Amino acid sequence: MSQSAPSAPGARPLRVLIFIHSLHGGGAERVAADLSAHWAEAGREVMVATQADARDDAYSLDPRVRRVVLGTAGEGGGLRGLLANARRVRALRRVLREFRPDIVLGMMTTASILAVLAAAGLGCRVIATEHTHPPSQTLSGFWQRLRRLTYPRAARVVALTRGTADWLEKHVPGSRLAVIPNPVHWPLPQGEPRLAPPAAPQRKRLLAVGRLHPDKGFDLLIDAYARLAPSHPDWDLVILGEGDERAALQARIAQAGLEARVSMPGRAGNVGDWYRSADLYVLTSRFEGLSNTLLESMASGLAAVAFDCDTGPREIIRPGVDGVLVRPNGDVPALCQALDAIMRDDAARQRMAQAATAVRERFSAARVLRLWQDLFDGALQRRG
Repeated sequence: MSQSAPSAPGARPLRVLIFIHSLHGGGAERVAADLSAHWAEAGREVMVATQADARDDAYSLDPRVRRVVLGTAGEGGGLRGLLANARRVRALRRVLREFRPDIVLGMMTTASILAVLAAAGLGCRVIATEHTHPPSQTLSGFWQRLRRLTYPRAARVVALTRGTADWLEKHVPGSRLAVIPNPVHWPLPQGEPRLAPPAAPQRKRLLAVGRLHPDKGFDLLIDAYARLAPSHPDWDLVILGEGDERAALQARIAQAGLEARVSMPGRAGNVGDWYRSADLYVLTSRFEGLSNTLLESMASGLAAVAFDCDTGPREIIRPGVDGVLVRPNGDVPALCQALDAIMRDDAARQRMAQAATAVRERFSAARVLRLWQDLFDGALQRRG
């Protein structure tokens, strides 16, 4: 992959600073770690600036990537929140003055807004990113107004999907938009904690992966599986992940009398082992950005059944080729019908599973990095 010219040709490599709240876990956090490693490998000078420290990091950085901790994590509303955000802007601005990046990449909404404010007048180009579909965000009116103020001042605003870009075009006018999906990495990385999938070759496994959060719709999945379980006695359900909804979901499982057939093992760093041990992937999110887990599961050779959210699955799944899109979103009977059909049809499921691995190329790191390269080139040329 070719490299962008630095701000002064021949003077030094391109410098990129990624600003994100933490590396404590999540899709955007992993993308930040992955992109920083790729860019360091390509010869760039890369820094990752976080507000939170490294104690609870879920992702490690490449040794060639510098890490700076601002120490500005913490919540607060009202005047206290305003003062806290002013401190964040000042702290980030100090780092920008010292590191002198050519490109500043804000990861997610608030980090992007703060990056635009901190970089004002410093000559670096700020790229804002949206990693969730904005209608699904719980963003205060204050931050929404700041987004409308700052995004038009960014060199580019990157959305993961066309649907999110269309929303931003309408609601944040003046933004210079681009669509760049997250890459899927193959083979999948192995990390901690390592959880071994149960050895049960006589059982088939329906797998879902994600934070135990209402947006992920695992309550709808449990309700659908409860209806399907009697007619599919050889299929179990595994929900892999951790979150605040664990107690509520476990209560739902118990109420349905499914404790022996539905398991929630927790978060696994070796998620690839779980994809390989499964027979079908299911995604029941009410809202999605792009869905790293859907990409990973398909790259691992699983057919997928997913609700047709406003954004995300429809840009990954090719209906009837490598998976099924369920409409309308959130409709449990429609989900049951789709799952029932593909759980019964071994041949169709295997055919879709073989086709699903094409996401390794369709969303390859090389392809996605070329899109970022073109974006950097355009932003730097515009500065020149």
